[in-house]
Amino acid sequence: MNDEDDVVEVSGPEQHKALGHPMRHRLLYALGEETATISGLAARFDTRKGNIAHHLKVLREAGLVEIAETRTVRGGTEQYYRRVGRKLRYRGHTAVAMQAMAAEIESDPDDPLVLLRHVRLTSEQAAALAEALTTLVDSAEDAGPGADRFGVLVGVYRPRLADD
Repeated sequence: MNDEDDVVEVSGPEQHKALGHPMRHRLLYALGEETATISGLAARFDTRKGNIAHHLKVLREAGLVEIAETRTVRGGTEQYYRRVGRKLRYRGHTAVAMQAMAAEIESDPDDPLVLLRHVRLTSEQAAALAEALTTLVDSAEDAGPGADRFGVLVGVYRPRLADD
């Protein structure tokens, strides 16, 4: 899989509509690195399996998650879901995504690093910074299934602020 195949572009109206609920973002985050079943996700998020099944159906229809494999368990079929790419890239309409990310950050029992800085840059400097941050995040090596999971949120954007 090349690096671009690893990126889920969240840009279409059907995807934004599907992501209108914070639980769907949380499901996407959970399915970003490993597969999971409806039962496993329901236990993780302390909610009903029917609730998880509904949200996964909406995400599947929007092309954001897929069934990775099925297994026969006690006479039934268990489906394992995964996100269609390892990374999410949001194009517009990020308010709900940011709410879901904020909920994840607030759930960290440690003291998470969240840093916001406004700095004056040329367009070329901003592009170079975005590329350097992307390279830094992409180069982080996965420590494997036994290690703790961490979220990394990176953004370079032009805020709409009054001139100072």
